Amino acid sequence: MSEPIRISAPAGVAPAAQYSHVVTATGRLVAVSGQLALDEDGKLVGPGDPAAQARQVFENLDRCLTAAGAGFEHVVKLTYFVTDMAHMPAVRAARSAHIPDDRLPASSAIQVAGLVSPDFLMEIEALAVLPDTGPTTA
Repeated sequence: MSEPIRISAPAGVAPAAQYSHVVTATGRLVAVSGQLALDEDGKLVGPGDPAAQARQVFENLDRCLTAAGAGFEHVVKLTYFVTDMAHMPAVRAARSAHIPDDRLPASSAIQVAGLVSPDFLMEIEALAVLPDTGPTTA
């Protein structure tokens, strides 16, 4: 796989400040299910605290990516599900701790009426692309 190509301002499209409009890569796809602010024992981290929940979600994403042999440098798309768009600054701060601003993936942010429990403020899923090294076993 070559380095993912990120295009933040395709011709005729307003430049993106917090994401890349287009990311292209070739290789093996890694899909990470939406992660919640749960610790390894399944307990909620940061009730009512979007910053604490965002940090935990990104830690969980990091662990999931690592389990697949990937890292945030391989992420080409993040999808954010938030119960309030006011939580997005906390999400961006947590993301910035893992992904530099010059390597932003494509992104979508959706405000939802609720998640699996009203205590969860956000859920985030990721798509990554790894070099194609042939079949893998889990």
